[in-house]
Parts: sequence; structure tokens; C-alpha cells
Amino acid sequence: MPDKTEGRIPLADLLVFHQLARSLTSSFDLDTILRTILEQMERMVEAEFWALLMLDESTQELYYAIATGDEQKTLGGLRVKPGEGVAGWVLQQGETLIVPEVDGDPRVEQSATPGIQSIRSVIALPLRGRTGTQGVIEILNPRAEMSDYSIAFLHILADHAAIAIENAHDVARIQQLTITDDTTGLYNMRHLYSVLCTELQKSNKHHRPPSLAFWDLDRFKLVNDAHGHMVGSELLALVGRRLQRLSREQDLCFRYGGDEFVVLMPRTAAAQALELTRGMHAALIETPFAMKSGLTIQVSASVGLSTSPADGTHLHEIIGAADARMYTVKRNGRGQIRAS
Repeated sequence: MPDKTEGRIPLADLLVFHQLARSLTSSFDLDTILRTILEQMERMVEAEFWALLMLDESTQELYYAIATGDEQKTLGGLRVKPGEGVAGWVLQQGETLIVPEVDGDPRVEQSATPGIQSIRSVIALPLRGRTGTQGVIEILNPRAEMSDYSIAFLHILADHAAIAIENAHDVARIQQLTITDDTTGLYNMRHLYSVLCTELQKSNKHHRPPSLAFWDLDRFKLVNDAHGHMVGSELLALVGRRLQRLSREQDLCFRYGGDEFVVLMPRTAAAQALELTRGMHAALIETPFAMKSGLTIQVSASVGLSTSPADGTHLHEIIGAADARMYTVKRNGRGQIRAS
């Protein structure tokens, strides 16, 4: 981009700024936003390599969210700690780093980037949001000298990108809250209806039966009566997490309401669902749940199973069949599993 000697920004560049802002704020989908940043970077900067690293809030490390060419496949599993290399330094300091000539800079020497034989020059900018630095744009070996004007343009891109990414994260958090149960952290009944409808449609099309297990904790009211609702809520959360850990990776766990849980098993025939549920049931009732108060509580559960299409092809048929079988178990002594 040519250097500007006049005080005013040319109309053509203002239109670019306007288009950039519109593109980055027209979507709340993170992948779309990252692709937009990729397009703008390729248009603005000719470089041997550039990447956008995002902050993993759980580990406080950076990961490569998007990069030039085929390097994304190589970089996918790499993590950068705060203070480590160029991107880690920018994350830690929250400042732009420009190194026109590397010449033994220790921050650059720590940056091992696959596919780059030698790093001669570096530009790295923080993506700063309301809560701090949430990512880094890293450019290695730009093919032309970057003017002050071009650097300023990059800062505008980084600022708009940070706002767009933060908005996308906020929307994702709100969406997660609408499908999550407050007490257990599991998905809620509303999300069950949505996911089960999708699975039933897939089943009708591809003939891959989903199965559903309806769990009800036995005599849970006695826990609330003896120890109070705080302990009861804590126990529900522990049971929910235990069911989640006992489930397979492809299975989904939901709190249906009260002391009732649902485990949805996609692409699982009735015989396999029964075998899996028996294993989960045995493990659950053998689990001692340690309360914060020092109590140790064990639970029992009654379970009803249903499978599509044998038990129906519609949402309420599948849930209703499993629910009815669970109540049959309740009437006949509790603590068992009924699949037919």
C-alpha cells in the first residue's frame, strides 16, 4: 500500500475501511469472521507467512486458528504460551511488535514455524477486546517494506477483528445459556427436542436408529427432605457429570427436569443401547458421591429405553415410550432397566 503524504485519507481507502467494518460485523459466526480476516490480509499484505492465533481461555495459550496456504494442517496442534516467541510476547504485553531485521532477537528465535526456513522480519499485532488480548495476528517476512500508513491499516483491521470476534463469542455464550441447565451444566429439555428431531430425520433418511435412555433417580425426595435442597442440587450436578463421563463421546446427556435425565445415543440399535445402559447403570449405583458438607451419598435409578423406528418415528413417541417404561420400573421395585 503506498505511503500517504497528505493529511486526508483518500476516498478509495475510506471505502475499504467501510467495507472491512461491514464484512466483519455482518456475521456472528466465528468461522465466517476468520475467513473475512484471511481475505483482507491476503489483499493487504504480501508475505511469506501470516497467521491468526486465538486465545484458549481454558489454558490461556494461543492456538493457530487460521494461516496461509497448507500450513494450517501442520500448525493445528501447536500451542503458544504467554511470553513464548513472537505471538506469546504480544499476548503477554498486549502491544504490537515490529522487527524489521531479526538479527538474533530472542523472541523470534523462539518462534519455530513449520514451512519457514528463516525469519527475516516480523509484524505481530494484538487483537484487543474489552476483556484483554484475545488473539494475535502474526506476519512473517513481508515481501515489501511496510509503511506507517500500512501499519495503521493493519491496526484498524485488528481493532475491527477484535470487536467482531468478541461479539461472536458473546453470541455463542448466550446461545449456550439457552440450551444449558443451570444446576447440572448439561443440555436442557429444549435442546433435547431440537437434537432428537434432527437425529430422527437422519434415521429416516439413512436408517441409523437412535436410542434414548430415560433416567429417574429413585427416592430423590428423601435426599432433599433429609439434607436440604442445596445438597439435593449439588447431588444432581454430580450425577449429571457422572452420566456424562460414563457416556460415549458421541452420546448426549440432558437434564429433563427435576431428578430426571436423558441420554441420547445416536446411531445405536436397541441391543447395543441396552448393553451400554446396563454398564452405565451399574457404574452409577456403585459411585459414592462426596458432598461439600462431608456427606457421602449413593444413588439408585430407574431407566426406560426406546429406539426408533421400533418405538416410533416422532419426538414425543420416542420420549413417551422411554418414559412409560421407566415408570413401569418404578411401579415394580425401582433400580432396574426396561427396554420393552
